[in-house]
Amino acid sequence: MYLDQKTIIITGASSGIGRAAAKRCAALGARVVLGARRAERLATLCQEIRDAGGEAISLAGDVASGAYATELVALAEDGFGGLDAALNNAGLTGDLGSVPQ
Repeated sequence: MYLDQKTIIITGASSGIGRAAAKRCAALGARVVLGARRAERLATLCQEIRDAGGEAISLAGDVASGAYATELVALAEDGFGGLDAALNNAGLTGDLGSVPQ
């Protein structure tokens, strides 16, 4: 397959474009490391990918935290032996005035 054994971190994976990208990358052979704030949705998506024969692990958190980003990379390395790519899909909505500068 096109992405066989490539490890990809996908943020914003619990819904929308991130969810669709995670499923497509896994279907193309990638091992996906999923990140988003909603743990329950991530767990459901991981199970769906595994049920379809793919490989997925996840970590819930906020990508605005540098520590969380570091943890995602460590999860990719520990879980799949490295990292090949990242799809930084997480986004913000609402009042951007409340976002730390």
